[in-house]
Amino acid sequence: MIREVVVYPDKRLKEVSKPVESFDENLHTLLDDMYETMIAKNGIGLAAIQIGVPLRALIINLPDEEGNQPKEALLEVINPVILEKRGSAVYTEGCLSVPEYYDDVERAEWVKVEFQDRYGEKKVIETDGLLAIAFQHEIDHLNGHLFIEKLSILKRKKFEKEWKKRKKATKGAKGARGKG
Repeated sequence: MIREVVVYPDKRLKEVSKPVESFDENLHTLLDDMYETMIAKNGIGLAAIQIGVPLRALIINLPDEEGNQPKEALLEVINPVILEKRGSAVYTEGCLSVPEYYDDVERAEWVKVEFQDRYGEKKVIETDGLLAIAFQHEIDHLNGHLFIEKLSILKRKKFEKEWKKRKKATKGAKGARGKG
């Protein structure tokens, strides 16, 4: 089932997610819904809090060379912990909770992450590049942080100004459509 994505500045996005304790059918349904929602919204990652569920669960599915995101390539990540970080990389990031806004963010180039799968089995992954960036971005969500918080003060002020302007324009357009 495709769920509604929580959008900035919704206060739920600041919430620190709770550890998953039950690896049951409810968790499996949540993960399946997250996948459907992420694909429907053209995302490459999604944290449970982004659909209003404050649990330490996230998914990542990077597109292949053809731009497809087969479910077999899906990473379901429960209770993740970053064990190690190395290097530095700058990527242009976007977020389903901050739609249509993209900016350069500096993060670790390489990460080692321990997590559990949907059945509670412990896993460890070492990765770099876009997958390392996606892990850090989604884990930030679980800790109540958005990528825009990593912007310089100047870029953050510019973002806030543009965001308010866009929200006002959206409200105006809805109001105009509602008349008549």
